[in-house]
Amino acid sequence: MTGDQVTAETVSSLLGDRELIVASNRQPYSHVREDGEITVTRPAGGLTSALDPVMQSAGGTWVAWGSGNADFDVTDENGSVRVPPESPAYDLRRVELDEERVEGYYYGYSNQVLWPICHVYPSKMNTETTFWNHYRRANRAFADAIADEATEESLIWFQDYHLGVAPRMVREKCPDAFCMQFWHIPWPSWDAFQACPQYERLLDGLLANDLLGFHTERYCQNFLDCAAMLPGTRVDRATRSVVYEGRRTFVRPFPLGIDADGRRELATSKDATTFWREFRREHELGEAVAVGVERLDYTKGIPERLTALERFWDQHPEWRGEFTYVQKASESRTQIDAYRELQAEVEDEVDRINDRFGTDEWTPIVYLNEHLPKEGLAALYREADLCIVSARRDGMNLVAKEFVASQVEDSGVLLLSELAGADEELGDEAVSVHPHDTKGFVDAIERALSLPESDRERRMHGLRKQVHSNDVYAWMNTQFRTIEAIQRGREVASKSLRRQ
Repeated sequence: MTGDQVTAETVSSLLGDRELIVASNRQPYSHVREDGEITVTRPAGGLTSALDPVMQSAGGTWVAWGSGNADFDVTDENGSVRVPPESPAYDLRRVELDEERVEGYYYGYSNQVLWPICHVYPSKMNTETTFWNHYRRANRAFADAIADEATEESLIWFQDYHLGVAPRMVREKCPDAFCMQFWHIPWPSWDAFQACPQYERLLDGLLANDLLGFHTERYCQNFLDCAAMLPGTRVDRATRSVVYEGRRTFVRPFPLGIDADGRRELATSKDATTFWREFRREHELGEAVAVGVERLDYTKGIPERLTALERFWDQHPEWRGEFTYVQKASESRTQIDAYRELQAEVEDEVDRINDRFGTDEWTPIVYLNEHLPKEGLAALYREADLCIVSARRDGMNLVAKEFVASQVEDSGVLLLSELAGADEELGDEAVSVHPHDTKGFVDAIERALSLPESDRERRMHGLRKQVHSNDVYAWMNTQFRTIEAIQRGREVASKSLRRQ
């Protein structure tokens, strides 16, 4: 059986009689009207596509924002539709948010308050009062939809920072349901988190969960430090838990993985080979190729990377014409000024560096902002001699893992920021870099490109083992087995109390 099938069966068995309710901002399927016809958009990748087969096996309900323009044309009076369309297996309950609410809740509070605070960029924070109001009301809309579907036997799984206060709202109506949440971005230190004006209400919301997951042990410890500052809490460091409002919340690290086998299959496909052949013919590449893949976000360290690359070509002229950097950049959150400014800065820097060093036969930086087919991205990963992940701060960074899983031929090298969550898992076999240390960054690029083949192979072997053994399905299995252990411990404690 495939990894998703094994996980689906495992989760279903661990759930027992409990109904699974997943809550996330993004939905697994959307309905879109085009030329008068309604079409279904499938999961594009990432967490939604990994969770979808689990939901198909376990059944239950997925609650998400209905973002498609025909989403509510196909739902019933409760805003629900059975999915997948060809073989309905679970309910997709859609939350309707108007444009103003989306602007304030998603583009406002989620991405102009929580995002910069958690990535330790308080200077990027916008404390517009209406943002919090919209965030709270959107969370209420999610909570009401969840409570409509839930019973006291439900297991409710909240995803990410968009739903920071929804658990408390659900708990008010479903006091005995099991609530868990995974926070997909970093959790900062207390000094950083305190800059958020609503820090007490966010902690109160999250501590309504029975289990709270983060990518790394460091984020768990940061959360425990923050929880200790909330009046009325008791932090138990030995069990990594917090007692608050009569409920114990367990805090655990669950490093998110990828569908590693699926990535490997893409990299070995004929379509990937065809894409690379045409890509190489179209662009003036050197013999050595590095790749970077990310959204245009100020946390990803793209300007610092470009500075280091420019200095590299300046200090190592022997690599001019021999080494090309391919930057796949995706537009992101362009409604926010900081993101539009970053995009302009990056594009201007790429043009300037290419004008400085480029020749008729060689382009130093190939900049891609158009959509790439998944096989095309796999080809870039497969053929790259070096993958540069130089995030200023990142919860995990799955690009590093996608690169590793796609390395199926000659072994490339992962150059990884020590400020990315992935460093905790992959740092030993990667070439480490600090995004703000330009000299060290230049030296790391030179070192990575000059590693002997035996060293590259040894490093990549260790990276592959880690990425494949700790994939997205292991991530899910570990969480549900932790739930089982928590419930078993509570049952034992309850029986002990009854005997007394």
